Amino acid sequence: MNKFKHFIEWHVFGVCSAIGERMGVATSTIRKNFIYISFLTMGSPVIIYLFIAFWMNIKRYILNARRNPLRYL
Repeated sequence: MNKFKHFIEWHVFGVCSAIGERMGVATSTIRKNFIYISFLTMGSPVIIYLFIAFWMNIKRYILNARRNPLRYL
């Protein structure tokens, strides 16, 4: 079970940890609340989670493109 927990925490998109860092809230609290809300609303926050994950990846690619010195040659 610990291997599964480690995989989820480090290899999934990192949305909960990014939100926790910005808001100053523990990541475990955000994950727990996300799971509870997902059960209560029958999975609709999953769409929001995937949108935020997509946005984080796009943002990372844009920032890396700005810092790439080969782009300006």
